[in-house]
Amino acid sequence: MKILGRLRYRTSYGQNVLKHTLEVVHLAGIMASEVGASVKLTKRAALLHDLGKAMTHEVDGSHASISAQLARRYGESQHVVHAIEAHHYEVEPQTVEAVLLISADAISASRPGARGESLEHYIKRLEALEELAAQKPGVEKVYALQAGREIRVIVRPGDVDDDGAVLLSHEIAREIEDQLEYPGQVKVTVIRESRAVDVARNATGHMNHAA
Repeated sequence: MKILGRLRYRTSYGQNVLKHTLEVVHLAGIMASEVGASVKLTKRAALLHDLGKAMTHEVDGSHASISAQLARRYGESQHVVHAIEAHHYEVEPQTVEAVLLISADAISASRPGARGESLEHYIKRLEALEELAAQKPGVEKVYALQAGREIRVIVRPGDVDDDGAVLLSHEIAREIEDQLEYPGQVKVTVIRESRAVDVARNATGHMNHAA
C-alpha cells in the first residue's frame, strides 16, 4: 500500500501514474467481465502493474519486471505476476488476463489528453523513428503514424525480397528498442509492393497512334 501510494507523486509523460493505474483497473475489469475472464485477477494485476515506477530509482531493471518481482515477493498468484510481467511484452502474454491488461494500459495511456509532451520533443521523436528506418538498404520511404506508435516502411521490391522484408521489420523493431525512448510500443510495418502494368488499346487507338 505504501509503494502504491508513492505513485501519486510519479508521472509518465505528464500523466499521473496513480490515476492511470485506477483507470487501468476500471478498464481491465470492464473488459474482463465482457469476455468472461477473471475480473478479480485482471483488476488485481492492473492495480499492481506499475508499482515498479515507484522503485526505478532504487532498483535496477524495467518497471514491469520490478513490479512483477514485488508482486511475487508479496505472495501474489503466478497468474497476477505473469500479467504484470507481460504488460510491455517483456515476456509473451500467455493468458487472456495478461492481454486485457496490455489493452487497458494502452487505452489509458493513448486516450486524448492523457499524456502531454512538448511539440519539439514530439517532432524529434517522429524524426528519429523515420531516420532510423530510412538508413536501411532498400528503403524507399518511411512514414511515422499514430503519433509515433507505428511506422510504415516502403521498400524497393527489386532490392528487398519477401524474406528480406520480414527480416527488416524485426531489425528495425529491435533497433528502436535499443536506441530510442518512447511510450508504449511501436508497430513496424514493412510494405513491399511490386506492380506489373500494361495498357490495352482498341483498334481506333492503334490507328490514331499510327497516324
